[in-house]
Amino acid sequence: MKRAAWVLGLCCLAIQPAFAAHAAAKDTRVDITNFAFSPKTLTVPAGTKVVWTNHDEEPHVVTSAGAMFAPSRALDTGDTYAVTFSKPGTYAYYCTIHPMMVGTIVVQ
Repeated sequence: MKRAAWVLGLCCLAIQPAFAAHAAAKDTRVDITNFAFSPKTLTVPAGTKVVWTNHDEEPHVVTSAGAMFAPSRALDTGDTYAVTFSKPGTYAYYCTIHPMMVGTIVVQ
C-alpha cells in the first residue's frame, strides 16, 4: 500500500509542471509599437487573457469595435491593459486616438 501511494505521489509531481505550463500559456501579449498592434491578428483558445502593452511614447486607447469588451483608459508608455476572452468569436478593436491602428482577436 505504501508503494502505491509513493508511485501515485511521483506521478502527481510529474504531471504538476504540465498543468502549470498550461495555465501560464493562457496569457498572451499584444505589443503596441510604432503606432501598430503586434500581432495584428491573434488566434487564442477561449479563456485566454490578452494583455496589451504600450511601448510607444504616445498614449493609446484599446477599444472594441461593437463594444464587445470595455475600452482601456489612455495607456501611457509601459502601461498595460488586459481582457479575458471567455467566449468564441472574432473581436475587432482599434485605438480611439489613432483609428488607423486596428487589430483582431479570434477566440476559438
